[in-house]
This record gives sequence, C-alpha cells and structure tokens, in this order.
Amino acid sequence: MANVQLEFQASAGEADPQSRPLLVLGQLHNLHRLPWAQLRGKLQPRVTEEVWQSALGTLNPNPTDSCPLYLNYATVAALPSRVSRHNSPSAAQFITRLVRNCLPGGVNRCIVMVCERSEVFASACALARAFPLFTHRSSASRRTEKKTVTVEFFLVGQNNGPIEVATLKCLASATEGVRLAARIVDTPCNEMNTDNFLEEIKKVGKDLGITPTIIRDEELKERGFGGIYGVGKAALHPPALAVLSHTPDGATQTIAWVGKGIVYDTGGLSIKGKTTMPGMKRDCGGAAAILGAFKATVKQGFKDNLHAVFCLAENAVGPRATRPDDIHVLYSGKTVEINNTDAEGRLILADGVAYACKDLGADIILDMATLTGAQGIATGKYHAAVLTNNEEWEKACVRAGRNCGDLVHPLVYCPELHFSEFTSAVADMKNSVADRDNTPSSCAGLFIASHIGFDWPGVWVHIDIAAPVHAGERATGYGVALLLSLFGGASEDPLLNMVSPLGCNGDSPTEDMERDSKRRRLV
Repeated sequence: MANVQLEFQASAGEADPQSRPLLVLGQLHNLHRLPWAQLRGKLQPRVTEEVWQSALGTLNPNPTDSCPLYLNYATVAALPSRVSRHNSPSAAQFITRLVRNCLPGGVNRCIVMVCERSEVFASACALARAFPLFTHRSSASRRTEKKTVTVEFFLVGQNNGPIEVATLKCLASATEGVRLAARIVDTPCNEMNTDNFLEEIKKVGKDLGITPTIIRDEELKERGFGGIYGVGKAALHPPALAVLSHTPDGATQTIAWVGKGIVYDTGGLSIKGKTTMPGMKRDCGGAAAILGAFKATVKQGFKDNLHAVFCLAENAVGPRATRPDDIHVLYSGKTVEINNTDAEGRLILADGVAYACKDLGADIILDMATLTGAQGIATGKYHAAVLTNNEEWEKACVRAGRNCGDLVHPLVYCPELHFSEFTSAVADMKNSVADRDNTPSSCAGLFIASHIGFDWPGVWVHIDIAAPVHAGERATGYGVALLLSLFGGASEDPLLNMVSPLGCNGDSPTEDMERDSKRRRLV
C-alpha cells in the first residue's frame, strides 16, 4: 500500500479486469441503479450482464457484503443500506474496510464508487485511508514498481451529472492531506522527532510559498512559552512552536488552527507503563491533521486569514524533565502547578491558543489534539469529541463530521461546574483533575480554554481525536477532512462549499460581496 498512487478521474476508461482488477462499491440500492452500459467496458469479456445481475441478487449487506465477479480480478461490494443519525450517510468507515478487504491485488487497479454527489467528498477521503504511505517492511523496499489505483465516481440521485475537473482536483488535494497526516502519525519518533516534523512543515510551506515562523528551545523560555518549553526541555531534540500563515487580500476574519504535536509521550516522570506507552508516536495526530488540512485548504483557495500553529515537543524522561510539584508560567501569564507530567498536551496547547489570541488576533481558534484516553470512553473509537463555547459551532462540527466521514460528538461544556477540578493552593491551577470520574475529557479541554479566558468573545473549538486518530495499528489521517468540511464555507472551492455546514451558501452575489466575519460563523 505504501507505494500506491491514488488517481481520481472522471472516467477510468475500459480495460479487461484480468489486466486491471476492479472493485465496484456502493450501497445496494445505488448499485442497482448503475447501468450495465457504464460497467461493460470495465468487466467484459470476463463478466457478462447476467453474472453482474446475479451477483447483485446475492448481496445481503449486514452491515456489508461482497461477491466476486471473476476469480480474484473483479468484485462488487455493498455498503450498509442504512446508517443511524450519528453516522455519516456515506458510511465512510465501511468504505475503508471494504477497500482493504475486497480490492483485488495488482499493479494497476480500478475502483468504481457509486454514490450521491453529497457523499463524494467523504467517500474519497475514506478511500484514501485504505492506502497508508508509511512502511519499513523489508519486502517493500525491494519492490520498485509503482502501483496505481484509479477511482471513478458514478453519481446517482439528484445532481447526478459528470464529475467536474475542479472536483477531481479538490479530491486529490484532500486525499493527499489525509495520507500526509497518516504518514506522519505512523512514523516512529526515531524518525519523526521535532526536527523532522519541522522539516515537514517547511516542505508544506515551500509548496505553498509560505515561510514558517519558528520559535525553538531556549527562545521559547525567553518569550514565556512555559508550557511547550517545560514539556519538551528534557528531550534530545528541542521543542518548538511553528506557524504557517495564509493572509489573502480581502480577508474579513482570522482563523487559527492549533495542533498538539507531541512526537512521543513517555508520560514524563509520571511515566506510562509497558502496555500504555506503545503507540504514543500517535500523540502528534492533531498537529499532523492540521498540517495536511492546511496544505489542502490553501491549495484550493481560502478567502480568510488562516494560521496553522504547531506545538511540538517530545515528553521525555531525563535530568531536565519537569517534576510533579514544579510550577510553570505559561504564555497566558497564568501559573500552573504540575501534578501529573503525563497531562502534557494541555500545557503546550494552552501556550498555542494564547499565542493565537494575543499575537495572531484570531477571531476563531480551533485546537485539535490526541488529548485524553477518556475521549474513547466518552464518544468511542470512531467519533472525536468536541468541546466549544459556542452552541452553533458545536452543531456545525457534528454536521461537518457527518458530511465528511470524520465523525464528531459533543462533550459537556460547563466550566462553572468542572473547572474547580484544577484548584491549586499555590498556583492559578493544577494541570490535572482531582477527580478522574468527573468528565475528564471535558475538563482537559476547559484547561486549554482557561488560557484565553472563558469570557473571551471569539469562537473556541476543541477537538479531542485520541481514539479515531488510529484504527488498529494504522493511522487514519483523522481530522483533515473534518477541517476542510467545517471551514469549507470560506473556501473558493465549490465542493468544500457544498460539504460545509457554515458560510454564505445560498446568498446572492451582492450579499456575498458584502459578507462580514459574523456571517461565516453562523450555521
């Protein structure tokens, strides 16, 4: 899978499945609407119309099903016929599973995805998750041939015309971002340390014509970033705060995405055990998702100021490591008594959101992080948790998740009841809760929010992606599609406009010219 090139085409053309294996994928009622004339050139002479119809008749998805059409060269697979209100209509998670299990092998393969136009974006991102880029298997290094998977969409239902070139370009950018994020998360810390993560940021910046702002090591301490510096100072590779900024003419508001980039989390002196530490290379999932999303967003055209803030550190053990009982002064000016060095993500994000507020003048701040193990208990393996000071944005996050396949579910936002968990006798707050049974995922988010203030008039959104950042031992690239969808209303791309729950969709051209910052914040 690591050397697979994913291509989206309006028409994949005709080919014998023995030379180009084929997977046809969709909900069963949509597969029945796929004309044989559309498929004939991709299946003949190996598969006849009678075989195709017979295969459709045998499918009984519960929740999915598949049927071989010709040996191991052609397969048809059915997605769930129905999904619940908390799932994506695209059934994105099942798309990834079916592609992994049912796509025939080969150097040059084809997928025909049968869906409605509103499901194209989520389906494409789900397909991308089936083709991870990172591998260090020795057998992979001996293979030099490049593999290609060509994806063709056949649209059913309303607005079922052909796929436009602009849509194909958007799908390519989005899936490239998903696979970039997953590659970074899959890469172990002996390669993806803070130095190399910065190189990834510089590479994206170079592709977009943007020079990143980077604050590192002792400069962090000198400038008051006590959270990032305190977490990362014990590591061989020093911590950093990096910013990529897109500032187009005519922008009406400023948006900041703040990502947690803990390249490895030992837990610090509050060290993790031998069963909980493996997999902590994934603790940079928030920063990786923001990097992939920023690249795709800017490539597709973004109308407003957008800053991607990366808080990078390795939570290591060493003579310089932060100790429980230490007190750090964070960038907000607030003091924090450390009672758990394994609650480090909130410390670096607190510096990140404070920087976004004070230095970048952001109107909307979204932080994304693999923050708490409790998130997987609160909202499960597939739904990230959202905590926000704005009810409309909470609803928008849920809708964006359903539109793009990166599912989201709300957490309780109630600082007046929960923030007292951080009470300290000697500092403004502690960094970990007193009662771990009192909605710890909400409390962790509230810690971050406290460093811009609960009375801050802007929009603050916290997305905890600890569980959905991976499926088994592989990264999912979670968060890229969500950000593209959630902020698609400020994009110049029609597909991202369509999948966004926010923005000016439906406004007249005159109203669009007169848009202001408030309008795009509304659902």
